[in-house]
Amino acid sequence: MSFKKSLLVLVTGVSLTSLGIAGCTTQQRDFEAEAQSPTLTGQTETTQVQTPTATPTTQPQERPGDVPYVPTPEAVVDAMLEVAKVGKDDVLYDLGSGDGRIVNTAAQKYGTRGVGIDINPERIQEANANAQKAGVTDRVQFIQQDLFNTDFSEATVVTLYLLPDINLKLRPKLLRELKPGTRIVSHAFDMGDWKPQQTLTVDGRQVYYWVVPEEVPANLK
Repeated sequence: MSFKKSLLVLVTGVSLTSLGIAGCTTQQRDFEAEAQSPTLTGQTETTQVQTPTATPTTQPQERPGDVPYVPTPEAVVDAMLEVAKVGKDDVLYDLGSGDGRIVNTAAQKYGTRGVGIDINPERIQEANANAQKAGVTDRVQFIQQDLFNTDFSEATVVTLYLLPDINLKLRPKLLRELKPGTRIVSHAFDMGDWKPQQTLTVDGRQVYYWVVPEEVPANLK
């Protein structure tokens, strides 16, 4: 974050209370302090994802997002894609995709087909513009949609940078819809008692990695 942005956050007194989020860890406070605008959920008409296109129609945002928009640092993006071993045969879904950097990087570096989901129409437009700059519009698609109404069943890799309560709320849906063997990578926050198969530290930030099991334990459903 630039010095000017840091000073603005201090002057305006942005706090975790103003976002309505309580009981925060240090990572959550960092997450909130860098926030620029809401992201994540918002319902629109379902869009076909089997044949990606970089120019979907955006619509007015129906409600505030559940998570502030904080871009994932590029070093963390690289580590997330590396730990998931993404490749050209994968379909990556990024939940709360922001400016599209995870989806676009995967497409550019590995030839991965990707779908980004976000509530904020500005983020969708920004992600599409970034896809054009990266030359990957034939491999990616960005959809303005509610995560909890999105069908993830096509994904072979899922990435996310949300918050602990959203991860836990989303966990049963992920385990119910994703095929066994699907890889899930989260920046900063875990999924409660679903223990990750691998944990990385990248520039002081945590990255958690899971693989969807053949049989989901009852306590995780």
